[in-house]
Amino acid sequence: MLIISHTVVLTYVAGIALFLIGAFAAKNDFVQARGLDKILALTNLFFAMPLAVFAAEHFVDSQDIMKLVPKFMPRPLFWTYLVGVALLAASLSIATKIQVRWSGLLFGIMMFLFVAMMDFPGTLKHPENRFTWTFMLRELSFGGGGWLLAAAAMNGDHSQGRRALFTVGRVLIGIAAVFYGIQHFLHPINVPGVPLERLMPTWMPRTLISYLTGAILIVAGACILSAKKTRLAATCLGTWIFLVVLAVYGPILVVALMDPSPAEKLEGSNYFFDTLLYAGAILALANATPREG
Repeated sequence: MLIISHTVVLTYVAGIALFLIGAFAAKNDFVQARGLDKILALTNLFFAMPLAVFAAEHFVDSQDIMKLVPKFMPRPLFWTYLVGVALLAASLSIATKIQVRWSGLLFGIMMFLFVAMMDFPGTLKHPENRFTWTFMLRELSFGGGGWLLAAAAMNGDHSQGRRALFTVGRVLIGIAAVFYGIQHFLHPINVPGVPLERLMPTWMPRTLISYLTGAILIVAGACILSAKKTRLAATCLGTWIFLVVLAVYGPILVVALMDPSPAEKLEGSNYFFDTLLYAGAILALANATPREG
């Protein structure tokens, strides 16, 4: 018998609600855009949906998530709920494009704090584990994406602050892309995009998907780091990662929903929305880059 937990239901409801809000907000931009710019019109939607899902998880799965709070911080349940509120507020702001210069900036700061308090110490403790590096670079990319959203929202502002946000975001996205691209060639059967532990389903052309994704990541990452054709490289890479989300993580999500285990359902959801957020962070770079860049 198929069992759906309230945790799973509420996280998916949050994702659907933000999809509707974000799609309505992006409607005019999407209709007016041409070519690959249509995918850029959906940047905020791709970024906001995962934040809403993760916010819901912080509220309904708080007992498990609070275990991730560093031991030196008192009242872990309080911090769990506070992060949930922050994620929900950021998702609404980014989806509706209201005060994104602040929500993007603050979300980025939050992600960098997570890296400093959790991911970086874990990576130093286990430097031989490629997945600790993968996690850390993913969180840095998310934070950089938030700062790039803030930079894009500062339209017409040529201040040093905007340039700093853009540069930090660009470099972090580029470093992660090159590292992930290399991992795709070294470990071609792991899931693509953000190469974590899960393996691609055996019925998929795993090597082809992995090598192609790896090549795109490396080439685009090199362009981004060298600031050559940054907008085009980020647009193509973000679009490809979004297609990977649909073609690879979509079936994984469907299979997870059919599994009787709530934990498997949540894992399938997290893989799907984590990678969608990664696509949104890359597209945020394209949006923040001038057309001649």
